[in-house]
Amino acid sequence: MSSGLNLDPYRTFITELTAASGPIVRKHFGNPALAVEQKGDLTPVTEADRAAEAAMRQLINSRFPEHGILAEEYGPERTEAEWTWVLDPIDGTKSFIHGVPLFGTLIGLLYQGKPVLGAIHQPVLDWLCLGDGAVTTLNGQPVRVRDTRSMAEATLLTTCLVDSAMRHDPAAWQRLQKAAGMVRTWGDCYGYFLVATGRADVMCDAVMNLWDVLPLVPIIRGAGGLITDWSGGEIGDQKSCLAASPRLHRLALDLLLT
Repeated sequence: MSSGLNLDPYRTFITELTAASGPIVRKHFGNPALAVEQKGDLTPVTEADRAAEAAMRQLINSRFPEHGILAEEYGPERTEAEWTWVLDPIDGTKSFIHGVPLFGTLIGLLYQGKPVLGAIHQPVLDWLCLGDGAVTTLNGQPVRVRDTRSMAEATLLTTCLVDSAMRHDPAAWQRLQKAAGMVRTWGDCYGYFLVATGRADVMCDAVMNLWDVLPLVPIIRGAGGLITDWSGGEIGDQKSCLAASPRLHRLALDLLLT
């Protein structure tokens, strides 16, 4: 937990946000008639994304009207505020629209611009992973990254193999893939959930928006992991992301930077 901050009221509030957004997402999941639109950046959006975000924004504005909001679908509000909520109502919309449960709702809280609380909510499976940078829990029980000793034993995840190769050094990405024991595209926030809960070892993404990545920081750190960009630097908007245990993070960086 960040020194001197009482985050307990906000932890409780996150459960209220998931209680508001979860039923909306579940109602639309697996519906083959769900209408899908394409946004200007060529990413998909659905009624579920918009309605879930609207429900969360309404709660925030009602309970904490002085807080800021940074969210994917309806833009920013009061982002100069001391406290800012970061929302991605469905992180993994491509999985969602195909009836694949490898998605989640991302909720983060910034204090003076720094992520101090984060949540991944998987409403179909009823999983809530919540981290504050010191402790991460899954449905109230502490979780940790697993202590895999080598890349040869590791499960490496990424959202899109093609994207990872195209946006960065293809040779470096190939080195990392070849070194891993297993490579799978269990991606978007679900991949970071798997790393934080000790079910996979390394998660990579080639590019991340702020609402994709800021909620993940307290979760990965609270589970004992490291989260940076692919050069080992601070994560940020439109940067790459690498999350793993400290040992595997170092090994993965060596492969990406060699």
